[in-house]
Formats: sequence, structure tokens, C-alpha cells
Amino acid sequence: MDSFEYNKIIGALLGTIFVVFSISLVSDSLFYSPNPEKPGFAIKAQEAPAAAGAEKKENPAKAPIAPLLAKADVDKGASIFKRCEACHDATKGGPNKVGPNLYGVVERPIASHPGYSYSAGMKAFSDGSKKHWDYQLLSEFITKPKAEVPGTAMGFAGLSKIDERADVIAYLRTLADTPEPLPSPDAAKPAAAEGADAAKPAEGAKPAEGAKPAENAAKPADNATKPAEGAAKPAADGAAKPAETAKPAEGAKPAEGAKPTEEKKPVEGAPAPAQ
Repeated sequence: MDSFEYNKIIGALLGTIFVVFSISLVSDSLFYSPNPEKPGFAIKAQEAPAAAGAEKKENPAKAPIAPLLAKADVDKGASIFKRCEACHDATKGGPNKVGPNLYGVVERPIASHPGYSYSAGMKAFSDGSKKHWDYQLLSEFITKPKAEVPGTAMGFAGLSKIDERADVIAYLRTLADTPEPLPSPDAAKPAAAEGADAAKPAEGAKPAEGAKPAENAAKPADNATKPAEGAAKPAADGAAKPAETAKPAEGAKPAEGAKPTEEKKPVEGAPAPAQ
């Protein structure tokens, strides 16, 4: 291969480099963008608008259980309770298993069954065993135990259906020497709602509205002073006028310091006025 061939190869290589370099310069000028002050990009995620009434949605665990206990099925509750028998014994005088014995659990003080070592979360929830397992609290607890009592050792997933909870609680009620009486449906009303209902009659009470006439009754009293003030003026003015126009009788001595007006001076030679 002679030198002419080498020159062609080198020229082709240099031409290719020149073309690539020229394209790079042109592309940089066309697609130039300044560097951001801060590296990276802020991504703003748009939150979906909350559905209507979503804020008013209540916790399903807080749903009142009292209205359902009267019609609960004890047999279905016994069938559902078989899921719990692996950890709980429900016979009278039975042993503690993974969980405490549940005989007579309804209205029993929380964390008070003898011989069982309760978790720190359950002890804190019991408030020194001052709380009791009433019907509503049992329903809230078995809905999702770890959500109701953080730190509990109970690994049960919970019963999300309120009908199943009512059946199980009705069955647990029978596991006692003397079953506790069922709560009245009115007991399902929260204390806040009862307080609100009690406040409404007080706001709409007629005696409270009767306070307005009492306020208006003060107005005649205020206006009553006006005639009194006005009455004083005619009395003072009227009393002064007769005194000014009264003609003195003969021999009457004027009061000390009284200055008779010029109009009241008797004309010389005029006859004396009659007494």
C-alpha cells in the first residue's frame, strides 16, 4: 500500500471526526438548556379529593352492638368460637392456655383472671383492672385486637362482621353461672350524642326566649323617666309665671331681693287694685 492510500484513509478519518464534531456543536446550540440551581426535580403529587361523607365515616369497631344482641344466634356464636379454642378454654374452672380462660368473661374486670400473666399493653389498657369487659368493649376488642389494645399478645386477626361479633358475644354471655342481662338498645347511643340532645331543649326552652320581653320591659322604665323630666319643666315654668303676673295686694311687702319688673309698677294716680 502506497502513501496515497494512507493519505485517503487519514483524510476520511479526519473528515468523519469533523462532521461528528460539527453535528455535536449544532445539536448543543439547538437543544441548549441551562443547568438548574438545584439538581433534581420537585415532584408534586396531587391528592385525590376525598369522597363526599368520607370524613363522617365512623370506625366499624365503634358500631353499637347492643341492638344486635337481642336477636343474636348463640349456636352460630358457638361455631365461630371454635376458632378461639386453640388459645382459650371456656369451661368453668378450666386452665389458661395461650390466652386466659374465658368463662364468665362478660363484665369481668380486664386483666384480672387469676394465674394468667397479661401483657404490658393489656395491663395498661385495663387501668388497674378498673375497666370491665362490657358488651360494647368486647365487640370493639374482637374487631381487631391489636388496633384496640396496642401491645397485646393476642394474635387473632379479628372479626370484621358485626353480626358475627354479636353471635360470639351472645355465646360468651351464656358461659357464666348467672348470665349478665342484655343491654338495652338505647345504651348504644354515645354519651356525646346524649349530651347534645340534652343541650337542645335548653337552647329551645321557652323560658329562655321569655328573656326578651324582660329586656323590652326595661324600655318603658327608661321612657317613664321622660315624662317625669318633662313634668318638672311645666311645674317650674308654670309656678314662675303666676308669681310674675300676680299683682301684689295693698300693703303687701315684696320679698327681699325681689326686683319688680317695670311692667308691674303701678301707674301714678291709678286706683288701687281690689284685694
